[in-house]
Amino acid sequence: MKTQGKVVVVTGGATGIGRAMCRRFAAEGAEAVIVSDIDEAGAAQVAEEIGGTAARTDVAVEADIKALVDKTQAEYGRIDLFCSNAGIICGGGVEVPDEKWQEIWGINVMGHIHAARAVLPDMIRRGEGYLLNTASAAGLLSQIGSAPYSVTKHAAVAFAEWLWITYREQGVRVSCLCPQGVRTNMLVDRGPGAMLSVGSVSPEEVAECVVQGLSDEKFLILPHPEVEKYLQNKANDYERWLRGMQRLHQKFCMPG
Repeated sequence: MKTQGKVVVVTGGATGIGRAMCRRFAAEGAEAVIVSDIDEAGAAQVAEEIGGTAARTDVAVEADIKALVDKTQAEYGRIDLFCSNAGIICGGGVEVPDEKWQEIWGINVMGHIHAARAVLPDMIRRGEGYLLNTASAAGLLSQIGSAPYSVTKHAAVAFAEWLWITYREQGVRVSCLCPQGVRTNMLVDRGPGAMLSVGSVSPEEVAECVVQGLSDEKFLILPHPEVEKYLQNKANDYERWLRGMQRLHQKFCMPG
C-alpha cells in the first residue's frame, strides 16, 4: 500500500513512533491522518502540525475505538489504513499485581482486538483495507525484566498472524511492526531492559521502515534487521537461545 491519497488512523499518535508515523503519512500525501491518543492535547498538537484531525481515544475501551472508527468513516467514507499503535510497558514478573496485568493486557492486546472488530466489517465489504499492528521484537523474542510486556507483545504478534491468515483472501492486508530499541519515552521506562538502547533507532527511522514495509506488504516490519537473525537462531536451537537469554538476564537484572 502507498499511503498517498489514503485515509489513515493512528492510535498512540501523540508521541514516539505514532507521532513519527503521522508526520510521515502526511508527508506522503495521505488524504487524511487521524491522530488518536488518550493524551488529547498531545494528539491535537500533532494534528495541528500536520493538518490532520485529532481524536481522544482510550484503546482499552471498545466504545472509544468504535466511536473513532464510526466518526472517521462518517466523515471520509472509509478507513484505508488503521495503525493500532498504542502500547505501554511495566517492569517486573509474576509479582506484578493483577490490576497492572489487566491494564497492560487491555492496551497491548485488547486494543488491537477492538480495532479489528471495528474496522474489519467495512474493509471486508469493500474488499480492501490494511491493518498495521505495532508489537515489538519482545513479541518475537522476549523482554528482559518485564513479563507483562513480553507476554502481551507475544499475544499481539499472534493476533496479527491470525488476522493475516484469516482475512487475506478477503482483501485485508496485515503487517506487524516489531522494533527493538527506539529512542522514545518507553525505552527510558524499560529499566533493566534498557540494554536495548544499544543500537536504538529514532522514531523517524521506524516510520521510514513502516512506509517501505507497507509498500511491500510485508507481514513483519523490522526496523532492526538483526531481529530476523535472532528469531532464526531461536527457531534453530531453542535451548541455546534460552541459555543466552538467561545470561542476559543475569547480566542486566541480577543484583551485584
